[in-house]
Amino acid sequence: MNINVSIERLVLDGLPVSSAQGSLLGATVETELARLLATGGLEMGLQSGGAWPSVPVSVIQLTASKPAQLGQQIAQAVYGGIGQEQSPPPRTKQGSTHASHK
Repeated sequence: MNINVSIERLVLDGLPVSSAQGSLLGATVETELARLLATGGLEMGLQSGGAWPSVPVSVIQLTASKPAQLGQQIAQAVYGGIGQEQSPPPRTKQGSTHASHK
């Protein structure tokens, strides 16, 4: 099975990152999420493909300060919503992922 990860839009409410850092953060989220999916798999109901307007994630405590580390933490939270044994989020034709920092 091939898994392609593309995040159209990553919303980071309240996370102070510059646009350069935001680009690195987004790329890291995509890379880490692809790695997690390749290792752990995708929830069965999502394997037919599609796009989702959001992915359910639990509240996460972001402890890292560097964009690459933050990206890994965010990807792990997103994977928790789409990885094996999870319920699928509702699908749309075009989607984005929304993660919040509180």
